[in-house]
Amino acid sequence: MQATADSTKMDCVWSNWRSQAIDLLYWRDIKQTGIVFGSFLLLLFSLTQFSVVSVVAYLALAALSATISFRIYKSVLQAVQKTDEGHPFKTYLELEITLSQEQIQKYTDCLQFYVNNMLKELRRLFLVQDLVDSLKFAVLMWLLTYVGALFNGLTLLLMAVVSMFTLPVVYVKHQAQIDQYLGLVRNHINAIVAKIQAKIPGAKRHTE
Repeated sequence: MQATADSTKMDCVWSNWRSQAIDLLYWRDIKQTGIVFGSFLLLLFSLTQFSVVSVVAYLALAALSATISFRIYKSVLQAVQKTDEGHPFKTYLELEITLSQEQIQKYTDCLQFYVNNMLKELRRLFLVQDLVDSLKFAVLMWLLTYVGALFNGLTLLLMAVVSMFTLPVVYVKHQAQIDQYLGLVRNHINAIVAKIQAKIPGAKRHTE
């Protein structure tokens, strides 16, 4: 019963995150997506020019400059107008931002769930439980060696972020044509895999 409850909880958490991610990537709230996308790009471009420590320090200084300036401005304004509005950030200072034990447990369980699944999948691939899947993984790693020689990690991350916020919208607008080409590619890959399975002993999948 406990395992079922934990699985249901993970499904709910994943469904919530997935829904929020889809809303962002499909630009359903243009303002919110624009802020998130722009923030990611600004951060990544900054990291290409400065070290992580410098970027964190500059961001902290920028935030402090804004809040300190606003605090001084409101204090001067209150002194001139002889009002007593109090601290300008009082509402935010009184907000409860601590994580409850239940929230921490929920996120810990979610992280544990995905880490365990990833470890099981890596074990399956590296110990060649399925020869074809392990060969596919080997080919992917071999291709990544060439990708790594052409691009550094930050460039790849920048390309990934831009793709995440552009490809879903492009797919929605041209879904029929893209599905047609993807189907052709998939059929071609399946034909190649079938030939490999027929020629390599032990490569056929067990269906029992």
